[in-house]
Amino acid sequence: MKLCIAAVLLVSSVSAFTIAPNSHVRTPTLLSETAVAEPETAVEATPKPKQLSRFDRLKKNYKGPQIQKSCEGLDFSYEDFDQAVAETDYSFNRNDVVPGTVVQYENGGCIVDIGAKASAFLPTQEASLIQQHGASIESLIELDAEMKFQIISEEDENGQLLVSIKRIQYREAWETVLAKQNDDEVFEAEVIAVNRGGAICLVEGLRAFLPGSHLTGQLPSEDIIGQTLPLKFLEVNQDDNKLVVSNRRAVVEQQMSDLSRGDIINGVVKALKPYGAFVEVGGMSGLLHISQISYDRIENLENVMQPGMQVKCMIIDHDKVNGRIALSTKTLEPEPGDMLRDSAKVFELAEETAKAYHERMEAERKAREENSKNIVAALGDSLDLDGDEEDPLADVSDSLDTLLT
Repeated sequence: MKLCIAAVLLVSSVSAFTIAPNSHVRTPTLLSETAVAEPETAVEATPKPKQLSRFDRLKKNYKGPQIQKSCEGLDFSYEDFDQAVAETDYSFNRNDVVPGTVVQYENGGCIVDIGAKASAFLPTQEASLIQQHGASIESLIELDAEMKFQIISEEDENGQLLVSIKRIQYREAWETVLAKQNDDEVFEAEVIAVNRGGAICLVEGLRAFLPGSHLTGQLPSEDIIGQTLPLKFLEVNQDDNKLVVSNRRAVVEQQMSDLSRGDIINGVVKALKPYGAFVEVGGMSGLLHISQISYDRIENLENVMQPGMQVKCMIIDHDKVNGRIALSTKTLEPEPGDMLRDSAKVFELAEETAKAYHERMEAERKAREENSKNIVAALGDSLDLDGDEEDPLADVSDSLDTLLT
């Protein structure tokens, strides 16, 4: 009985083992492990593809609108157009000057069509060389205006370029200024500001400095802002962007061209020196030498004139190149010494006395010419004299040179 029970147990134990295929090694496998492994193999199976909706299927199969192309009535084909586009040069470089058209105002500037892939942008501050503070783009540039623009930037991420009109005008202004300097001509400019050293003028849109010492007849105060003054250049340096102008040079040149010897002018005594007085005449400095103040001898000039005194003088000589003139008041004295006794009377009768003086000088000139003619005639007659005859010019006390002068 015991032997039968042992045999049954042995058979049961052997049935719990499995033998791997094509292997001589027997691997024990528990029945419970086999039961668990089968569900894991089912999870690792390939998932089925997702079903597309009707809309997704239509979207995937849509090829876009079908356009029928035709070249009828055209002078070129689509192939020609594609080739022309491919050959078009869209190369725009910084500092290039290109034509363009203003097509639209934008905040802070305007849009410009220059034929590039994208429209260019003109900032307000680059719209004009001359513009008032806070000026709007509408007041500076007209819509649809065609003009030249300078490219001042590279393309941004959108292919847009920045352009400028101001820089073109700046370059043209310097060209004009250099031409005026070469001609050394007088020009006019408006005073736009003043400072401690002088005034600021606008010359062809460029800021030029006018030193106070070169401003004629007035001080560099706010009263001259807005005035238009005649000017000449003192210094022009494009590399340093430096312009210096002079009002005095322009005034002197204009006045000197209208002045001549014998003219009566009004002036102001500016300074006294031992040898005479300096008189300002419309921005020019004239010298009234002490010997030309009166026919009488002057012991103390300060007893006759004082700085700031208004005087009338006659021009007896001038240097137009350097803007200097020589003056005289003794030629205006009705009687010798009147400048020492009553200078106001001399200035009051200046024009009348000057007229009489010119008449007297003209009479003396004619007399000298007549004497010169007589001397020349006498010299001609003396050629016919014998050596023993008396010289007709022996009694002439003055030399020929003296008579001629």
